[in-house]
Amino acid sequence: MANTKSAIKAARKSLRLRDRNLGVKTRLKTLQKKFTAAAQGTDAAATKAAAIAFSSAMDKAVKSGVVHKNAAARAKSKTAKYALAK
Repeated sequence: MANTKSAIKAARKSLRLRDRNLGVKTRLKTLQKKFTAAAQGTDAAATKAAAIAFSSAMDKAVKSGVVHKNAAARAKSKTAKYALAK
């Protein structure tokens, strides 16, 4: 248990940020699944739209510090490879 006021505040803050980060990560996983489903289909426009949505969400996650920039770059590169192939 936290002993000082600053430690108590830090514990509250870490719980709040953890909840935010979990929400962002869940959204990223959902968008990635939607992209994968679209990529397996035949509609190129849907695949491109899903790739754009996923890339945008990944950039926002990097900006807020939820995902490392190199991990995001790797994921975006992978989605772009499949999106451009269609």
